[in-house]
Amino acid sequence: MPAASTTLRMLAVSVIASLTVTGCQTLDDAGRTIGRADLVNDLATRLDGALELTYSADYQLPGGQTATIVQAQDPARSAYTWPGGKLTVTPEATSRCETPAGRATCTLEAPPAPNAKPTVALFAEARQRGLITPPIVVGLLTAAALDPDAVVAQSDTTLAGHHATCVDVDQSGGDFTACVTTQGVLGSFTGQLDGEQVEVALTGYRDTVDGAAFDLPPGAGVVDRRPAGS
Repeated sequence: MPAASTTLRMLAVSVIASLTVTGCQTLDDAGRTIGRADLVNDLATRLDGALELTYSADYQLPGGQTATIVQAQDPARSAYTWPGGKLTVTPEATSRCETPAGRATCTLEAPPAPNAKPTVALFAEARQRGLITPPIVVGLLTAAALDPDAVVAQSDTTLAGHHATCVDVDQSGGDFTACVTTQGVLGSFTGQLDGEQVEVALTGYRDTVDGAAFDLPPGAGVVDRRPAGS
């Protein structure tokens, strides 16, 4: 399989529609004056570009729980870990693991096909457990851009020592606030998804990864559903 980030990028579509917004221009990180629609497009582009980065990010969830997102290149691999579960995408397999207090159980399926758009269900499991992934945020930004009644306000903040640009989206389909760091990493998200409140905030960022992050949990039971010869 080609780089996993190549297939994940299919979800990171450009935001090109005009918006109904508060204010009419802002400054990007280089000090250029840009419109609000350009701002949303820039955030989507940052998240898209981050799919080609190598990094480890730690997140705070409600109730003191934590989650992590880890990516590496050559070969491209991604791992999303949240309380009670883990999703790993590598050239060998897409692995979904349930990690309760007892023995973990992992189901191995074929990795995303070359140039195929990943199924939304690939990330829905993490979202249902409180961890929203960058491709889902890109989709939300895109939907907001296509909503002529959406109102977007911009702000800036610092998360885990890194500058982040934020958009506060007010729309009939569900309000949310998303922040993206200068590196393109998801900084924070607050909003309702499928009727559930989701809150994540970056607490740590490193441009290195531990290779063990892509391994199955030690001692996990494995159900291999990959086609023979894959």
